[in-house]
Amino acid sequence: MQIPSPSSPSVIVSGNGGNASAVDGTALGQQGENAVTATPVTPAATTAAPLRRGLNNWDQPLQRDISGAQQALDFLEQSAGQLRSLKADLSARLANRQRAEGSLEANVRQFANTWRSRTAASGGTLDAQLNFSNDNTRTRFTVRGMNVANLRQGGREVLALSLGGQNLRSVVLEPGLTDRQIAQRFDDALAPAGVRVALADDGQLEFSAAEAQFAGIRDSLAVQGNGQRFPAGQLNHLRAEPEAPAIAPDTWQTGDVDSLRATLQQVLQALAQVEKSLATVRSALGQANARVQSTAVDTSTQGMGQVADNFVDTAKQPGYQSLLSITSALSGISRERVVSLLRLR
Repeated sequence: MQIPSPSSPSVIVSGNGGNASAVDGTALGQQGENAVTATPVTPAATTAAPLRRGLNNWDQPLQRDISGAQQALDFLEQSAGQLRSLKADLSARLANRQRAEGSLEANVRQFANTWRSRTAASGGTLDAQLNFSNDNTRTRFTVRGMNVANLRQGGREVLALSLGGQNLRSVVLEPGLTDRQIAQRFDDALAPAGVRVALADDGQLEFSAAEAQFAGIRDSLAVQGNGQRFPAGQLNHLRAEPEAPAIAPDTWQTGDVDSLRATLQQVLQALAQVEKSLATVRSALGQANARVQSTAVDTSTQGMGQVADNFVDTAKQPGYQSLLSITSALSGISRERVVSLLRLR
């Protein structure tokens, strides 16, 4: 009689129709280890959704939102600290409480360097106005000659547009167009190049582009008309003027009392702007964390429910699979543990 090898024992299990089949011991051990959580081997259970665990259950936008908010928060907190230090230095200088020579000027340069690193330090989540967005920050700008009053006048004219040497869709201007229709026609023409156009609150055209692209747009926008609003002939380059940043530390001066007072006023305004943006970012980070907690709870509940359903379905079926699920669930439960739990009642 042949004795099965200890390294690969075989067990005879009753199959369908009373036929016996051999099951490899290694595979059997793997089934026993996963019997409770594995999807039962039934046609109905094969479509059950797999358990999702840990960070794999987080959607990518959620991870991006948390990371972006944290980077913005770090940058703003650093900026706020430097501005408070500048405020103290300026107040001391104005009160003739002279601090170490050159410390004020050094602190101004330090903040100016921090401000110049805004885009990289914040992960591109803070624009020049300190508006927070997890999408790519955009630079708003105006274009000389393209104001609503100028565009509304005159008869029908076809404007040929070019951006960075790329010819874009033409804009047709004609009498009777509303300001919003004019803005929409420019938006339709420039959108493929990444430039959007809208009607601003002051009734003028407001252009915007990704901050990283603005340097290439600044001097590369050109237009050709038929002589009514814009000259005919060759393309004429137009200058794009970006919106002034919320903070301009390169203009801060400390040479005399008047400049010290002006700089102190600008520092106070900058600090107020930074603190306002801090409140916005903290709120966004709190909302993202709430989404994390909600996702974690949902995942845990859904996962345990699936485990319980799998166990019940398997245990109801007669045969080895049912026995394997029950014995796996009871593994490690001793008489002493049961008695200890009963004593807690």
